[in-house]
Amino acid sequence: MYERFRADVLANHNNRVILDRWAALDLPDSWLVAGCLFQTVWNLQAGRAPEADIKDYDLFYFDSADLSEKGERDVQARVDALFADLGVPIEVANQARVHTWYESYFGRPYPQLHGACDGIDRFLIPATCVGISPDAVYAPNGLEILYEGVLSSNPLTPYLELFEQKAASYRSRWPSLRLARAGACQG
Repeated sequence: MYERFRADVLANHNNRVILDRWAALDLPDSWLVAGCLFQTVWNLQAGRAPEADIKDYDLFYFDSADLSEKGERDVQARVDALFADLGVPIEVANQARVHTWYESYFGRPYPQLHGACDGIDRFLIPATCVGISPDAVYAPNGLEILYEGVLSSNPLTPYLELFEQKAASYRSRWPSLRLARAGACQG
């Protein structure tokens, strides 16, 4: 299934270009993550263009040596320059510093992380906890629930109202997605 996932993700031109230029990023513990991956899969399943309705592309990295907002802005500027020709927003987040701003932004606590994959683990919906690099796929909950379109709340981020907003947004664009029944375990 991991080979299928990689092939599906690379059907999205923007994902392919980002991974092709990966070495130029030169970021520690870095991953292409989130919507640009799972939404590409759902677009393909729905018979849509791989890039349809993907609002941005997210890059996670982990640099505990620089927790400054300026350091992250500098990385963002490098990324913007490297991918300016794509014409899509690419957002960068140093997972080493998320705990410093998450609560003030989302109104919920967030633990200090120890690697970029810790951030992927905490996406609101387990099916969307995916990341890819040129050499690896990270899917802590497997890929079956992604391909089955099962939406459930992540026990690592048990913020029901945020989950419900996200799930409703996804279901409005991909009606075949379904909510897991309450109390169902996913993993």
